[in-house]
Amino acid sequence: MSDSLGAMCDEFYVSSRLFLKLPLPTGRETVLNFLDRMRKEYPTLRKLRRREDGGILLEEDNPEGESRRWIRLEEACLRFGHFAPKSPSEFRPLADLVLEHAPYFLTFSDLDFDHMEVVYGFDLEFRGNHDQLVAETLMNNHPLASFLLGDEARHVIDMQPYAGIALTPACDIQAYIELKSRTTSYEVRTGDYDTHPLTVFLTVRKYWGFAETENLVDVHRTLLDHADELATDRVVPLVVNPLAHAISSRS
Repeated sequence: MSDSLGAMCDEFYVSSRLFLKLPLPTGRETVLNFLDRMRKEYPTLRKLRRREDGGILLEEDNPEGESRRWIRLEEACLRFGHFAPKSPSEFRPLADLVLEHAPYFLTFSDLDFDHMEVVYGFDLEFRGNHDQLVAETLMNNHPLASFLLGDEARHVIDMQPYAGIALTPACDIQAYIELKSRTTSYEVRTGDYDTHPLTVFLTVRKYWGFAETENLVDVHRTLLDHADELATDRVVPLVVNPLAHAISSRS
């Protein structure tokens, strides 16, 4: 697996989400004991705060833009991630640690699991019409090009492809690719653009209830393996790199 997935984008990050059917415990002792256990392995996880949405976030106290690990507890969801890792493999030890200890400290089991996701995010900074860029770069030879790029089209104002595939016959493991534009109609109308990230998301998702009880750590490693393969063979060469080259040619 390539360690240079983020070479062509401005920011690369990995995050995971375990969605539960019942709320997580929120007792002070329970939460602090779990987070203290994480901090024993990662002493730099020392910035604790409560978000506006009520979630509890523990993150590394690193300067903005630098590599940063984080763990977040929400009402019925456990999230954790690594912003700007040197490679996706750098995320794996944190993921193993969280998923090994969370069921014990936060008292949940496979009866409670709904689904788990691994998300790879690729941010490409671009000052211009994100939707136009995506259409011209990825849809030029597509049957819809005559609609998106025809003579009557003054601007492309919404071009955010979203597609999913099943990776198993039972459809319990799925993969999705999504492009997120942040261009507004006001910017298109006035021609006054701010620099925003155009984001490519790769999400690999696992649903429970299709097979015998599976270990959380093993399931997560399988999802990461799928994400690594899809990112290396498909998403980066066929989507991220062409967009990065197109942005470079316009700067």
